[in-house]
Amino acid sequence: MTVIGLILIGLVAGALAASLGVGGGIVYVPALVTLFAFAQHEAQGTSLAVIIPTVLLAATIHGRAGRVDWRIALLLGSGGIIGGLLGAGTALSLEAPVLRRMFAVFLILMAIRMLRRTTRVAHHTDEEGA
Repeated sequence: MTVIGLILIGLVAGALAASLGVGGGIVYVPALVTLFAFAQHEAQGTSLAVIIPTVLLAATIHGRAGRVDWRIALLLGSGGIIGGLLGAGTALSLEAPVLRRMFAVFLILMAIRMLRRTTRVAHHTDEEGA
């Protein structure tokens, strides 16, 4: 069951990452911690490693479709390298419960922000149609 469960989580995370542009970590980290009893640090590290093939494949497909601004991607990636160094060092210096709370708060804040923007867009669209 564990192998099948991990493959199913990979399927869901890969599909969400490729279709919605989200990092698979939004699925992988909570799933590995809650369903497979991974330690927070191990879940985050594993999630980062697993994302590599998904990202390469999805970016290639989107790039072939002309949907990637490679200049912007390279600039963002340059900053991401520095941020990755700083973030990994910070994560490793934190206790697991603190890191887990930070991750949960981040997900909640992003969900609230997205819901607010969706509500505003829907409200604005309704006003235009009236």
